Amino acid sequence: IQNPDMLTRKIKLWDINAHITCRLCEGYLIDATTVTECLHTFCRSCLVKYLEENNTCPTCRIVIHQSHPLQYIGHDRTMQDIVYKLVPGLQEAEMKKQREFYQKLGMEVPGDIKGELCNTKIHPDTQRNGDLKTNDPSKEAGDEKAEEDNDYHRSDEQVSICLECNSSKLRGLKRKWIRCSAQATVLHLKKFIAKKLNLTSFNELDILCNEEILGKDHTLKFVVVTRWRFKKSPLLLHYRPKMDLL
Repeated sequence: IQNPDMLTRKIKLWDINAHITCRLCEGYLIDATTVTECLHTFCRSCLVKYLEENNTCPTCRIVIHQSHPLQYIGHDRTMQDIVYKLVPGLQEAEMKKQREFYQKLGMEVPGDIKGELCNTKIHPDTQRNGDLKTNDPSKEAGDEKAEEDNDYHRSDEQVSICLECNSSKLRGLKRKWIRCSAQATVLHLKKFIAKKLNLTSFNELDILCNEEILGKDHTLKFVVVTRWRFKKSPLLLHYRPKMDLL
């Protein structure tokens, strides 16, 4: 028979800090990103900066990829949700910093950041034990579902893209200019192109930015921030058959 006290034992945040902090900056994980090869997780900005000069995991030193390590990392939404739920006020503080950053540069605050706090289900009042109060999920579920059905990510930050073909083995798109959610991934673009070109599989495609092959899990926002930050023109991406098919 289990001791009832064990079922209600409280764990201090300090005891699990090692599991929800970034080894590179030693702060709580922000935009958690995991190395697919070894499953170690870091802040995305920390990991991208590190991989500009290295191709190994900062924790275990395993080689991620000899030449394109950025293709083998992916956003870990589950881990980030866990961190935000465990650390009171972290999500609100991060959104505030991002809004202040864009305002300082005189840039428009992206829609996903502007509306983030409105979508947060965390109640502003916190209990003494650090647990956060939430609204009644039964009432919100119906409203949330209806909103999702009618939204189709139109309220997300949008990205304008030009999709060009740079191979004679594939034809160009009739409409190469598209506009979609910044949360869409390179994989979504691969599926879109494959459907338009009647390809048997989206896995036959590579998508490139600045002649660098993009990882399938990269969001368009990540691509813009890391490879198109200071360019005012729409994001230019090229597609071609995979290298082993050329």
